[in-house]
Amino acid sequence: MFASDKRVYLTVAACAVAVHIAAIWNQFAMDDVAIVVWNPVVQSVNGVWRAFAAPYWPANLGGLVYRPLPVASYAIDWQLHSAAWLHAVNLLWHAGAAVAVAALARRWVSATAALAAGLSFAVHPVHVEAVASVVGRAELMAAVATCLAVYAAVALDSIAWSAVFLVVGLLSKENAAVAPALIVWAWVLGLARPSRQRILRYGVSWIAIAVAYLTVRWIVLHPYEGFQNLAAQFLGQGPGAIRLTAIGAFVDVARLLVVPLHLQADYSPVERVTITTPLDPRFVIGLLCFAVWAALLVLAWRRGRRVEAYGLGWIAIAYVPVANLLFPHGVLVAERLLYLPSVGVALALSAVLDRLPRRAWALSVMVLVAAGAVRSALRVPVWRNNGTLAVSMIADAPRSYRSWDYLGWELLWAGKNERALDSFRRAGLIYRADARVYLAAAHMAYVLQRVALADSLLMRADSACPQCPSAYRNQANAARLRGDTAAAEFLLHHIQPAPR
Repeated sequence: MFASDKRVYLTVAACAVAVHIAAIWNQFAMDDVAIVVWNPVVQSVNGVWRAFAAPYWPANLGGLVYRPLPVASYAIDWQLHSAAWLHAVNLLWHAGAAVAVAALARRWVSATAALAAGLSFAVHPVHVEAVASVVGRAELMAAVATCLAVYAAVALDSIAWSAVFLVVGLLSKENAAVAPALIVWAWVLGLARPSRQRILRYGVSWIAIAVAYLTVRWIVLHPYEGFQNLAAQFLGQGPGAIRLTAIGAFVDVARLLVVPLHLQADYSPVERVTITTPLDPRFVIGLLCFAVWAALLVLAWRRGRRVEAYGLGWIAIAYVPVANLLFPHGVLVAERLLYLPSVGVALALSAVLDRLPRRAWALSVMVLVAAGAVRSALRVPVWRNNGTLAVSMIADAPRSYRSWDYLGWELLWAGKNERALDSFRRAGLIYRADARVYLAAAHMAYVLQRVALADSLLMRADSACPQCPSAYRNQANAARLRGDTAAAEFLLHHIQPAPR
């Protein structure tokens, strides 16, 4: 490694930390509470190994997905009883990811271009959710491991190290499974040229890792099969509508990757709604975004601009697992899910900028980095705690039912029962298919001694989800935590069979 390269990596790491340094003062927000603060696996040091036999989400919330390494790291960090430390570790992971991007770029471009790649990734505003929230660590760890798995294969031609990083990535988050495809894409473009025998050995290692990972994952998650985890836009929809809606979401993806001026923590109905016909303008614009991406890829390919083509291909390969095209999942759009795809943006951008005269390059990088740094730094405090996030969600996404639901929960825990009831009912008016909103509203109505209203809200909950006893139990548990024992009994009585 040259001295100039070391300076590049130190500069990139310092920038990544400095821009997001306010995260040190953040507490816990949104999913941090369920996955970290209330998770019994995290509360004890033995959670470091218990995490490998437990789902990422606690059992009462569905026992979804298998991500033991982030949970194990939370268990280690929890021993210091410091939210600041948890966020500091996230900053270090983000710095590591930015350096990994710069190192990967340096394999194919100049040191100045690698600097541009690292800096643009370090300050990209779409990363704030992943960096400033504790549970965003899964994204950070998976991205670092994926970049290193690719680097080990294309730069070092090391099957062993590439395999190690692939395993680390998979145990951090399942989207690291794209690493083999990213490596193959580099081979296709001629960015690395291993022999056929080496390619075969890589393939054998990937198959072995896949079989082992899927076996362990199945063993851990099998007891929780049957829990539905679909985005609100997909409930009750057929495969066609789901794919149309997913393609319509390309508009948000393109906007967030290229011009991330407006950021929001939630994209639920009716901020984003189901698309049921290919004549819908949202689908047409999404398809146009795809066409522009494809045209740029073909143009880069034909002109022999391999790094630009690789970066554009990286975006698609990394986004496919979370795009709801192959299989639908729990969210339509989420900014944290663009952390790994944005690596492709940084790689392609660095190669484009590298063709500029030095003065134009310096000015372009300065403007892009400054703009990204300011936007990111201003966004970080939004994730300070649940209160600041709830206020931001209402301001950023006022038409989302989840924004009002989330505000309702904040008011519930603050003891502002009347306002909490109003917020839950407003959420229910926006979107009528989530039984949990009506259960929370019924809880508040019962506490306010409005029993008739509580009964009618429970009828709406049953209409939205006729067989959802776990939702009742979760709401009853929340009532008990608040000291509302009578409300908890009222909720549980509704799901108990009548005596014969």
